Amino acid sequence: MVLLDPVTMSAPIGKTTASQSSKPKDGETPTLAVRTIASSQAQIMRHVHSVLLLSSFLMRFSTLVADPVSAMSNSVPIVAVIQAVYAIICLPAAGSHVAKPAKKLRPGEKRKAGSDSTGPNVAVTTLVALVLSTITTLALHTVLVLFGAPFLTHVPHTFLCSIHLALLGLFPLFYTRGVSNKDWLEILSARAPFDEAFGGLMGTCIGAWLGAVPIPLDWDREWQKWPVTILCGMYGGYLVGKLIGGTIAFGKRLG
Repeated sequence: MVLLDPVTMSAPIGKTTASQSSKPKDGETPTLAVRTIASSQAQIMRHVHSVLLLSSFLMRFSTLVADPVSAMSNSVPIVAVIQAVYAIICLPAAGSHVAKPAKKLRPGEKRKAGSDSTGPNVAVTTLVALVLSTITTLALHTVLVLFGAPFLTHVPHTFLCSIHLALLGLFPLFYTRGVSNKDWLEILSARAPFDEAFGGLMGTCIGAWLGAVPIPLDWDREWQKWPVTILCGMYGGYLVGKLIGGTIAFGKRLG
């Protein structure tokens, strides 16, 4: 005799039960790596962006050694513009993956004003990402102090160093991820999938940490003063992390 499940019998043929059709909760859905825009213009800009950052830093290196505060403050607008242009051309703005497709028009129907804007506003997203990066500067300043930066002296040096850290490591993530709690929990716990933005953040942090190594060495060199080597490590680490995150490590996770 065939045994029949009363739950199965009560469900109409071709339909699933509520437990079968329920989608995974938001916390259970893994976040995906953010791919750069596939246009040829974006692919060229990816490489031009790295060259611009590196060349602008090398051109100001002697000034950075002589007067770190002046060099870092003068380069902040330049770095902000380079990062913003890179993000706008190469990276999808936060919310692009949920943008609704444009509605098809019927024969003879006219498109209403504003109906084309189905995706996020790039200008607004860029501005918000810059504001959020600026806000996080105070938190980054505190982190640098906890990791050994001077507490009562060299305050402008540490603060400006924090601004560069925010522009390099956090701005692309704010631009692509927005303020999603789920995404940022994975980012802060180093469990996010690698892409150019997250790889850049990891490279910036590791580079800054490694950049602190020459400071206490008794070489008596001018470039060893705070925070010249930290900034060198940040820029070098960011470019390496961005490259690795966008290529061989793309989509992979640390844990």
